[in-house]
Amino acid sequence: MASAEHLVLDLSNPELRENALLELSKKRELFQDLAPLLWNSFGTIAALLQEIVSIYPVLSPPNLTPAQSNRVCNALALLQCVASHPDTRMLFLNAHIPLYLYPFLNTTSKSRPFEYLRLTSLGVIGALVKVDDTHVISFLLSTDIITPCMLAMEMGSELSKTVATFIVQKILLDDEGLDYICTTAEMFFSVERALGNMVAALAQQPSSLLLKHIIRCNLRLSDNARACDALCSLL
Repeated sequence: MASAEHLVLDLSNPELRENALLELSKKRELFQDLAPLLWNSFGTIAALLQEIVSIYPVLSPPNLTPAQSNRVCNALALLQCVASHPDTRMLFLNAHIPLYLYPFLNTTSKSRPFEYLRLTSLGVIGALVKVDDTHVISFLLSTDIITPCMLAMEMGSELSKTVATFIVQKILLDDEGLDYICTTAEMFFSVERALGNMVAALAQQPSSLLLKHIIRCNLRLSDNARACDALCSLL
């Protein structure tokens, strides 16, 4: 089996990159300290970002092939590894790398390649919010993460809806996030409408995990006095 170091070096070679992406993404749980290795090795993050921006032209009009989707999702899986690691999380954030994912989150195609891309991108953001950190929440709010999350809650697959709702839940659990969503009626009602639409859809396709995240979002919203009053009339 090729070592992590050898495969990371291969990422810098365009001819070897596709296989290296596949092998590293498949075995990322087996390689210890892969995230610091990815971050600190010369040219590696640039190579991963190159993979991401290379498919921007096929996002609109939507012409993403399964092979393109699989390849870029392997790159995203490695970025998720970096976003999850305590030694690289803030470096990842301070470099504003999540912004490169927003074009994927703002797509509306429901085809399988786009859904896989959407879900994997949400997974990177989900990895960032999994650990409670106000700096992470502040960054995501400043880049309007709520809007693409609501888009995924509206038209994503069950898995995408679940991850997007989890992200919103983690944002709400932060006081700054709760204030952000409850400051304007427009934002509050947009989020509540997205939550309500998902509850209605659960009658046709039940999901206990998605319902759990929806309930936790509403429970946290009720901690805000104005939102609580509105919820009394909505729920």
